[in-house]
This record gives sequence, C-alpha cells and structure tokens, in this order.
Amino acid sequence: MTKYKLEDVAKLAEVSKTTVSRVINKRGYLSNKTVEKVYKAMADLNYQPNAAAQQLQRQHTKIIGLIFPTASNPFFGELIEHLETILYQKGYKVILGNSMQNPEKEEDYLSQLLSHQVDGLIIGTHNFNISTYKKYSGLPIVSIERTLTDEIPTISVNNYKGGVLATEFLINQGYRHILHIVGDISESMPSSYRHQGYLDAMANHGLKPLQWQISFEKTFDEKRSSIKKMLSKNSQIEAVFAGNDTDAAQLMATLNSEQTDNIAVIGFDGTRLMRAILPGMASIVQPIEQMASMAVQVLETRIKGEKTEPIYMLDVSLYKGNRQV
Repeated sequence: MTKYKLEDVAKLAEVSKTTVSRVINKRGYLSNKTVEKVYKAMADLNYQPNAAAQQLQRQHTKIIGLIFPTASNPFFGELIEHLETILYQKGYKVILGNSMQNPEKEEDYLSQLLSHQVDGLIIGTHNFNISTYKKYSGLPIVSIERTLTDEIPTISVNNYKGGVLATEFLINQGYRHILHIVGDISESMPSSYRHQGYLDAMANHGLKPLQWQISFEKTFDEKRSSIKKMLSKNSQIEAVFAGNDTDAAQLMATLNSEQTDNIAVIGFDGTRLMRAILPGMASIVQPIEQMASMAVQVLETRIKGEKTEPIYMLDVSLYKGNRQV
C-alpha cells in the first residue's frame, strides 16, 4: 500500500505544501474552495496527517460530536446522558446528532471533524457507508457497538455471552420452545453475536432454534404489527428472547392486551428506565455508564494521537427481574 506524503496531497489539490499544512492545522484564512480541494485530495489518497505534529499546532474546540440513531430509545438515551455528563466534567461541550435513517447527517458531522469544528466523534449509528470511514481511520473517532474499520476502536460488550445467558436462563426455567427476536444481523454490528449465543445454547440442549426478525428502524406500530404476526405464526412458543428491551416491552404489552401471560420474556439492555417501569421483566444488563466512560477515555487517547486497541469489550450480567418468568 502506497504511503502518500504531504507533497502528494499538494500536487493533487494543485496547491502548495504550505497551504496543505495550513488546512490541516487550521491556520490563517483560506477559502472554502481551497479547503475542500485539500480535504478531497487527502480523502482520495487516504492521507493521514502526522497526528503528533498536528496535535502540537491545532487549537482544540473542546466540542465532541455524538451521533446515535435516536435519543428516544432508552438504551441510547441513557448512554448519551452518561457521555454528556462525563464530557462536561472534562470541559467538553457536546453536539448531538440523531441519525436514524439520515446518513447525510452522519457525513456532515464527519465533515465538521475534518474541518476542526469538533475535536472528535463518538459514533453509535446504524447506517452510513462503512467504506467512507476507511479514508479517515486515523482521526479521533470512537464507535460504540458498531465496527467501522479495523483501525477505529469499538467499545462493545460480550454480546455472545449475553445471548447464552439469556437463553440458558429460559431453559433453566423449563422452557423448550424458545424464540429469538433478532434485529438487523450484520458483521459490522457486534450485537449480532447475541443470536449466535442463542443458537449455541439451544444446540447444546438439543433444542430447535426459532427466530423472528424485526428491524431496529421500524416504527412502534410496525413492530407491534410484526409481533402480532409472530405470535400467530408461532403458536408453540413458550418463551421469547428479545433482541433489546424495547422489543421485549412491546411484546409484553401485546401479550397483556390479548390477555396472554403464559409466554416468558427476557430482553437485552437493562436500562434504569426499563427496570423501573417493568421490574418483573428479566434482561441482560449492559454496563452503560462504564461503556460511556471507556468511550471518552479512548477518544481522548485518539485526540492525543496515541495508539488505541481495535476493540474494548466489557462484560454483561443477568437481571432476573423480581418474579420468576
């Protein structure tokens, strides 16, 4: 792989090396056209500025961009709350972008990082062309529960263990016909390992796996309709391992509305809100505050231009609820 130099960027952008340096370090006045030409050349060559040298010259904005699908989801809402609190205590301000089905917004925040309007990005989105990030893998970006590139660090939990814990919990209660509600399965989403944990746990007990897919981006009404269809097509199910707590809560609400309480439910997230309003619902608990703290710690390491690991994995735990399922 060719390693390009600053002069290569200057040649492609048809500007001087001094101009490229000024763009990278945001020094002096430059027209938007010139800045865009330099950034385009950097992207085309996959040019990564010397992080240490750049760090000494650039002025920090003390602003961090957070990009998540939606703050209305209890998991993302609690995660954003912890991130904002930790960043504020460290002297940062936060810009929040809700990017559900809006990849353009994610691209806009990436542009802000490139133009030094923000010091770094913490990403937890479900869309956008991952290949785009390969051009900027050396920048201060940290991902939560999403694999962007091998170079951009990912903060994740042991999703596989969570899938095994949830399934074994239901099996130990005596259930055999257990269905797993899955989201969008993708190699870029570490949460997909929850399903593999379920499959392996079922196989270890000689049980037949059942699954039903509900996309994360579906509306509540669409999910409710899908859940009703799932119940009508799988009359034999005794228990459900939902891919997240909101799907689990919707399933429980549907069961209650139809006066059906003979199906056990366990979710995945274990947020404070869900445990408060549905204390009886079992769930796999993600250490959300610890995830936020780790994300900020790793991001600051990236901002300093220091080396980071490709993945930081945290443990999960089982919340059994206050009643037997």
